[in-house]
Amino acid sequence: MKSYETILTETIGDRLLKVTMNRPEVGNAKNTRMGLDLLDLWTGLIDDPGEIRCVILTGAGDRIFCAGGDLKQRRDLTPKQWQHQHEIFERGRDALLECPVPVIAAINGHAYAGGLETVLVCDFAYAVPFARFALTEVTLGIMPGGGGTQTLPRVVGERRAKEIILTGKPFTAAQALDWGILNRICEPNELMPEVLETAQAICDNAPLSIRQAKKSIHNGLQMDLKRGFMFEIEAYNRLVDTEDRREGVLAFNEKRKPRFKGQ
Repeated sequence: MKSYETILTETIGDRLLKVTMNRPEVGNAKNTRMGLDLLDLWTGLIDDPGEIRCVILTGAGDRIFCAGGDLKQRRDLTPKQWQHQHEIFERGRDALLECPVPVIAAINGHAYAGGLETVLVCDFAYAVPFARFALTEVTLGIMPGGGGTQTLPRVVGERRAKEIILTGKPFTAAQALDWGILNRICEPNELMPEVLETAQAICDNAPLSIRQAKKSIHNGLQMDLKRGFMFEIEAYNRLVDTEDRREGVLAFNEKRKPRFKGQ
């Protein structure tokens, strides 16, 4: 895995990739360089995930996951430069959304604005109890532009999303769990072990099956139920004539753990 200026990448074993947004001095806020680094990372995984079967996304430090866009950098941007930077962020969001392998957010602290929007694009999320969440854009004279007006209501419902976005007020990890934004709350010293346990369970399963199931869930939710069923069976049928499907059935009958190769 290549090295980057603003993010750290660590391969755990052969199949798990840990990605850390690494600008703790500014709350891991996204500047243009981080936008480009993340875009390159997610695009590379779309192009060829290789042996990687799951990704963990977290932030450096023990206080903030991601504070959103770097407002100190943005203070001096012209409107044209601001829009160009945002286009980079948008492409990165889309690439994360289309990443073929599951991405788990390990939320080590607060996730505000673009930080929360990043969480909402990940496949699911665990967080520490003290984490706070908010979409604060309307308090700055803008609005959510990293997908928040679309992803948040799909998770929490229209009326609650309007309250969150239009007030800009923070909410707690317990509320985020209750509203479906989080899957689990973990004590700080247990966050990464619990995320790693879940990620490893994903890595142990058939990688082609994982990718097809993720694609089916994501795309099916954009369709009516009947078309969703049709999309699902097309995804399913692509797995029937694979070595992994044959290995999975053979291992079940031989009462042993399957050895999936992604073929």
